[in-house]
Parts: sequence; C-alpha cells; structure tokens
Amino acid sequence: MLRFMLVFLAILGMASLFGVLLFTFFKSPKEKMQERELDYMKLQYEILNDRLDNMEILVADMAQRDNNLYRIMFEADPISDNTRKSGFSNPNRYDSLYGYVNSNLVVSATRKLDVIASQLYHQSLSYDELFDMARNKSDMLAHIPAIFPLKEVEIKYISSFFGHRPDPIYKVTKFHGGMDFSAPMGTEVYATGDGVVVDVDKSLWGYGNMVTIDHGFGYVTRYAHLQKSAVRKGQKVKRGQLVGFVGNSGKTTGVHLHYEVRKNDVPINPINFFFNDLTPDEYEQILEQSTLPTQTLD
Repeated sequence: MLRFMLVFLAILGMASLFGVLLFTFFKSPKEKMQERELDYMKLQYEILNDRLDNMEILVADMAQRDNNLYRIMFEADPISDNTRKSGFSNPNRYDSLYGYVNSNLVVSATRKLDVIASQLYHQSLSYDELFDMARNKSDMLAHIPAIFPLKEVEIKYISSFFGHRPDPIYKVTKFHGGMDFSAPMGTEVYATGDGVVVDVDKSLWGYGNMVTIDHGFGYVTRYAHLQKSAVRKGQKVKRGQLVGFVGNSGKTTGVHLHYEVRKNDVPINPINFFFNDLTPDEYEQILEQSTLPTQTLD
C-alpha cells in the first residue's frame, strides 16, 4: 500500500508538473481563439481611432466654416473652441475604463467620440440659430446701417475718418471713434437704418446735441454736434428718416456732423456701412483718403 501510494503521488506530481509546463508554454485551443479575438478587437479599435481622427478633421472644418463664413454672413458672434468641446473637465470621467491591457485604446476612442458628439451638438444649435437669422435676414438688412447720414454727400466733404487722429483742442493724438462730415449749418441728417431712438441728448460740451439710435442685432449709431434733433426718445425710425440737423454744438471747432457706428458697444469703422451709397471705385477712393493724417473737428 505504501509503495502504491508513493507511486500514485509520484505520478500525480509528474502530471501536475506536466500540466503546469503545458499551460505555461503552450496555449489551449480556447486561449488561442480568445487571443485571436483580442488581437482582432485591438485592430478594430485602432481602425476606429483612425476613423475618429478623420471625423475630428471634418467636424473642425465645419466649425471653421461656421465661424468664419456662415456666422459672419449673419452678423453672429463666433462660437469658441472651448464651448464646442465643453463638458470634459471631470478628470475621473473615464476611470472605469482603466485597469486593462488595452485601456488606452478604449479610453482614446471613447474620449474622441465624446468630443465629436459635443461638437456636433453645438454645431446643430448653431445651425438652428443661423436658420432663425436667415428667416429674419430681410429685417436685419433693413436695420443694419447702410447709407450716408447726409443726403448726396460728396466724398470730399468727409473731413475726418475713424482711428487715431490729432485732437484740434488738446493738440494730442486721440482715438476718433467715428467720421466727421463737413456740411452747412442746418443740413438735414438721416437715420442710416431702421431702429429706435434710445437717447436725445443736449449738452454744451462733449458730443453736444446728439441722437442715438438702437438698430438691434447689436448695432447702435450716434449723430453728434447737431443744431437740433428732429426725433424724440422711444420713437421708431426708418432708414432715410430725418433725425436732426447739422450744427456746431458741444466740443467742436467747426460746423459738422460726427457720425458713429457701434457693435456690441465697440466703435467700428463707419466706412464699412456705406455700401448702399458707394460704387466700388468710390469705396476704393474713400479707403485711400482714410489713411491720410486728417485732424478731427471735435
């Protein structure tokens, strides 16, 4: 019995050692099949990552055209890159995907897919906004400033342009936030777009007698140094409607109209808003004149 037990244990030990060696250095058919499946899945994840890279390029191109073409056409502010890719500030977002041999592949693909989904969501919102703007395009075009504030203005009567100019009183270079039009006292001044009069100021200094019109869509125009106004606060006006008369009120060295265009409370060059009254040649001429070092009248 003792000899039998010794032989049995020896056989059992040899069998165990053989099994360990077999499963250590040789794989079972099932393991080989699972390994092939893992290699195939790894390959598919790599292909998926490559396809997501291509999708990211396409979505980025959509965002670029949206910001720099479509939204500019409809006078809409661009959407920042941070907004388009928002929602991924949580550092633990992908913790459940770590701890495996190929976790980096899985996390990379998942992150890219989430970012693309966020970009497409914000792009969809942008297209909805642009669609509403397109429906209101005619209304927007009627409100945006588009003509000279004086009738039949000759370019030579523009006495000062937008930008840094010598101040006639303080004798220093200051920023001139509009354009000055020389015209006889009492010359009629007209609204350059549809809107609502939000202020009718009267002052002995600064802009003097001034009318401010809110055109909506972020646009505001100012008509300063007037002799007198022809509208009241809260009044709705149409493009080409009389709003006042050229004068010499406020801080000024001569009879003229100071005209400003502001977008979101930031002064912008009025030259860009005379397209209804200028031919291409006249526009080139006025651009050339705007580079000359003229002195302001206010």
